[in-house]
Amino acid sequence: MQNDIQPPLSSSISLLLTGGTIDKTYNESNGELGFVDTHIPEMLELGRNLSAINIVPVMLKDSLQMDDNDRQQIADACSDVQSNKIVITHGTDTMVETAKVLAQLNLQKTIVLVGAMVPFVFKHSDAMFNMGFALGAVHTLPLGIYIAMNGQILEWDNVVKNKEKGRFEPLP
Repeated sequence: MQNDIQPPLSSSISLLLTGGTIDKTYNESNGELGFVDTHIPEMLELGRNLSAINIVPVMLKDSLQMDDNDRQQIADACSDVQSNKIVITHGTDTMVETAKVLAQLNLQKTIVLVGAMVPFVFKHSDAMFNMGFALGAVHTLPLGIYIAMNGQILEWDNVVKNKEKGRFEPLP
C-alpha cells in the first residue's frame, strides 16, 4: 500500500506565480504574446515533479508592467506563506528590482526567482530547464534571495541581466 502522507506545508515549496515570459501564450489572431492562464501545473506534470508544492497565484503580468504596488503584493505573498522555501516565477526584465524589495523584508526564508527568455509554449524554450533548476536550487540553498536562470544560481545583489546576450551574469 502506498503512503500518501504529505509533508507539512512548512517543508513544502510555495510556488508564487507572478507572470513573465515563462507564462506567456502566443495569440494567433493578433500575433502578440499575452496571458491566458498559467502553464506551471503542466510544466510540473511534464517534469514529473515529486516535490510537495503549494501553488500560489499572485498575478499574471509582464514584469515591465509591474509597479511598486505589484512588488508589494509579491512581498506580502512571501510573508504570508508558511513555507520557508519559495520559488517565484517572474519576468526577467525587472526580476532584480523585485528581489531588492524582498531583501528589505529580511525574511528568514530561501527565495528563488525564476523566469524564461522564451515562453514555455515555444519549442526551444528555456522554461522547463529553468523551472526544474529553480526547484532543485530552493531545496539546497541557505536562507537568502537568489535568481536561478540557465544553470546559474546568482545572489540577488550580485546579478545583472545582459540584454545583448540574453542571460543573467554576476556583476563585473
